[in-house]
Amino acid sequence: MVLRFSIHRRAFSKLLSFKRGIVPNLGSIRCAAEVSKPNWIPFSISQHGKFFQQQPKLGNQYLHDAPLRNYLKRNLPKEVLYEIEPDLVRFGDCVASDINDLGRECELNPPKLYQQNAWGIYVNKLWTCDAWKKLHDICAEEGLVAIGYENKYSEWSRLYQMVKVYLYSPSSGFYSCPLAMTDGAAKTIQMVARNTNKRYQTAFNNLISRDPKQFWTSGQWMTEKKGGSDVAGGTETIALHQENDCYKLYGYKWFTSAADSDMSLTLAKISDKNGEDQEFQPLSLFYLETKEIDGNLNKIQIIRLKDKLGTRQLPTAELLLDGTTAYKISENGQGIAAISYMLTMTRIHNAVGSISIMRRILNLASDYANRRSVFGSKLNNYPLHVQTLARMETEIQGSLLLLLEVIRWLGKQECNKATDEEVLLFRLLTPILKLYTAKQAVAVVSEGLECFGGQGYMEDTGIASILRDIQVVPIWEGTTNILSLDVLRSLRNHGTEIFGAYYSNVLSRLHSDSGKLQEPKSIVELALHNTTNFIQENPDKLITAARDLAYSLARIYIGSLLIENASTTQSEQDNIIAFRWCCTQDLAPVHTNHQLKLYEENVLNNDRNMIMLEPFF
Repeated sequence: MVLRFSIHRRAFSKLLSFKRGIVPNLGSIRCAAEVSKPNWIPFSISQHGKFFQQQPKLGNQYLHDAPLRNYLKRNLPKEVLYEIEPDLVRFGDCVASDINDLGRECELNPPKLYQQNAWGIYVNKLWTCDAWKKLHDICAEEGLVAIGYENKYSEWSRLYQMVKVYLYSPSSGFYSCPLAMTDGAAKTIQMVARNTNKRYQTAFNNLISRDPKQFWTSGQWMTEKKGGSDVAGGTETIALHQENDCYKLYGYKWFTSAADSDMSLTLAKISDKNGEDQEFQPLSLFYLETKEIDGNLNKIQIIRLKDKLGTRQLPTAELLLDGTTAYKISENGQGIAAISYMLTMTRIHNAVGSISIMRRILNLASDYANRRSVFGSKLNNYPLHVQTLARMETEIQGSLLLLLEVIRWLGKQECNKATDEEVLLFRLLTPILKLYTAKQAVAVVSEGLECFGGQGYMEDTGIASILRDIQVVPIWEGTTNILSLDVLRSLRNHGTEIFGAYYSNVLSRLHSDSGKLQEPKSIVELALHNTTNFIQENPDKLITAARDLAYSLARIYIGSLLIENASTTQSEQDNIIAFRWCCTQDLAPVHTNHQLKLYEENVLNNDRNMIMLEPFF
């Protein structure tokens, strides 16, 4: 059908513009069909229908997180909770409004690298948007690092700090990444070198400052071209000694997040000036400031920004260190041991980000279910949809309880109040926390996206970027397999002592059950028994079964936490969550797969043959 347009003289030039590709104001072009259109027809060139999808809204992110508030109420001293809760309520509003807008602005205005100006002069300049800089200031003003070191609330300071980071992270435009590395750098300097000289004391004070003009962020430059988790075998950067603890670094850092940081910790091999035997030198840890006194980069060339699937808000770069001035912060050859403090902190931050983004997608999906009408009724009236959201809630609550316990142990250790059992549990469960919550975050966020239908897949809703961003958390700070091997390492290094602490702690939590959760309790006890037997009877299969073992230890421990929680609160909802966690999934996949003989040599050979195909040519 061809429509005849009645075009008056003033609209003629606009029509020509339209033909040239310039969109005019369509309101000035009147359609003859529009004039004669019956009133009951809903669509036209100026009327697109009466229905619009309701955008999900965020409420106060602290007040809307009942499991978090209940945990704090049960565990914090009343006087501490009375002091900090008004700040958490206030901040819960900020992250849902102003801070969330800043994070979205960072997504829409990613960093840029300018290597030359218009006249061909090399400038090596990294640009970030104003919103990114404002998020830096917010980190300082809110004390998102400082609270953990000011020690105002003794062992509860860490919990207070991490709860604020938990609220901040989903809205932060991934400023949570430099925040994590800054916390890790502060912890490393505190433990390794804070009191050795004025340089490190100044750096520490800047990292924990509440003054935006003084507040520093830190990088963590470990990954090189050989890449990945094999830091010891993959680091080629060399350090040439100058004087005292000063060195010049020469190397290529392949993946450096937060390339706009003020300082960084990095690894290198100390070499003599002839370059002899550097290949076999153990790594030492170095501290460097990214800029010189004149404001120019410290002999650092930004080669390019990484083109990533997600976290595009975050400037991640390849850097060439070409005589960068740095200072040895560890003992010679003790770099891996020294950096463990940073890795522990960043892994906890990784889990904070994973769980908080699960909570965020569920908050959005729950609000959307209250607004969206399909087939004549709201989504929240359909049992299948509500069941899906409830399953997400179960996963989030279990993960959150594990996170909060690990943070509580961290705070107690830092104040020398942790028991021997808590120190051992912290060592064992920190890598388990990170690997488990990261994998679950990807699954839960993917499920959450589906709750919005096609809108969840649209970039302009801001929802699709949540899934793109969360894909990185299983990779950062150690992949699932690498962390599973770290769990094995902790079991082997500490013998039966560390697993004994785990075993007795799980049973002590189950004994708090008042009797209403006998079936979940029995399932956890059986899973614990089967996993224990597997460890004791199959030492030769532990490497192959490491991933399943880590998952078993995670699910069993979370099951005990949920049972203890339900017994304490006497809440029917908490009872249901504990029941679902323990009774609707395999708590001991390592035992199940052992029973299926999936760790036998012939099966592993079949696995190898299945995937290691010969090339066609």
